[in-house]
Amino acid sequence: MTHLALVRHGETYWNALRRLQGSSDIPLNATGRAQAARAGSLLAAGQWDVLVSSPLSRAGETADIIGTHLNLTRSGTHPGLTERHFGEAEGITDYEAWDRWPDGNYPGIEPRADVTRRGLAALDDLAERHPGSAIVAVSHGGLIRSVIGALHGWPVPRIPNAAITALRHDGARWAVVTVNGREVDPALPANRAPVSGTRSPAGRGIP
Repeated sequence: MTHLALVRHGETYWNALRRLQGSSDIPLNATGRAQAARAGSLLAAGQWDVLVSSPLSRAGETADIIGTHLNLTRSGTHPGLTERHFGEAEGITDYEAWDRWPDGNYPGIEPRADVTRRGLAALDDLAERHPGSAIVAVSHGGLIRSVIGALHGWPVPRIPNAAITALRHDGARWAVVTVNGREVDPALPANRAPVSGTRSPAGRGIP
């Protein structure tokens, strides 16, 4: 069994201003570094073998801070984990973007289907490269929501900065274990599974 913790990066200055970042390379702020440290403390309750991130600096720094709590060095970056490109909307607030393009169709935006496809391919590549391992991968909210929505079929809640989502791969397919640290209700079909209010127990690969 391969375990994966998908972690959203910590807060940036643009996050605090509600500016759309997308593929713009914006660094963490002080709050984001503290959030990354808290995520590292939570993940330290499990056992982890591999640490990777998106190529963007906010994800890389988050991973490096987490690594200090796990005694792991980031082994590399994966381009498939990069955030969705928001085209001309990058750098403006979400309110400004809605005012200009109320349909959400920003000029130059990366199609959601493409984001989902490359995100799932990145997860599959990690599982293939590190079978039977416990992997921490630091990515971005939009990409995480796209991937989890495709795997489970229910509306995914907002992914806060430095939130942890856990998955496992049995050699054939991915299963979602927790979203934002809350356990997925296993009693319901995958396309109807909401998030329950209980936390997953600590163990190998489970934050």
